[in-house]
Amino acid sequence: MAEVQYLGHACFRLRGRDGTIVCDPYHRSIGFDLGRPTATIVTVSHHHPDHDHVAAVRPLRDRVFVVDGPGEYEIGGVLITGVRTFHDTVKGAERGFNTVYIIHLDDLVFCHLGDLGHELTTSQLEEIGSNVDVLFVPVGGGETIGPAMASNVISQIEPRFVIPMHYAMGQIDFDPPLAPLEKFVSEMGMKEYTPEEKLVVNANALPADEEQTRIVILRPAHS
Repeated sequence: MAEVQYLGHACFRLRGRDGTIVCDPYHRSIGFDLGRPTATIVTVSHHHPDHDHVAAVRPLRDRVFVVDGPGEYEIGGVLITGVRTFHDTVKGAERGFNTVYIIHLDDLVFCHLGDLGHELTTSQLEEIGSNVDVLFVPVGGGETIGPAMASNVISQIEPRFVIPMHYAMGQIDFDPPLAPLEKFVSEMGMKEYTPEEKLVVNANALPADEEQTRIVILRPAHS
């Protein structure tokens, strides 16, 4: 069983029996404060201040292990695979690379897309795999994918749960600006939603219908 908490922007904390992971911690310059979350592992999708502020994360044990880039990593029972992608639609020519992370924690598979800027290729999908339980997907556009492309990427991966991230939250203006969450909600055909404080996922109690993706809106826990 693992617990997912949304810390705002593209940052999440995953807590499980085998470890605690913080994905894409951000600097307060984006308009709100991450605080000082604790973790055993931090993943960094790319080096922008709103995704790589590792110094904000305190070690839960002796140290924080930083995963920064493509490859395979095994830390204390947590298996992480980094898949190279791009931060734009022109193979990195404008904004460089982005790393998608597949995190195996407590018999569950999480996928954090970082600032993915394009739909996924066949080879990238093969590296990600076909058994993603929880997908963290950017939906606000700007320097990453927007609502329509996010919907297409969700269809490519076919996860059990989708948690949107990286959308307008009242922080300082991004250039180009981010779209509000409501645009993604409308794109996905949701009539209404109630934000949840956290998502608790149990590998032994996943939805029976693997073809039905559930969209979960988490309330960001930032100040």
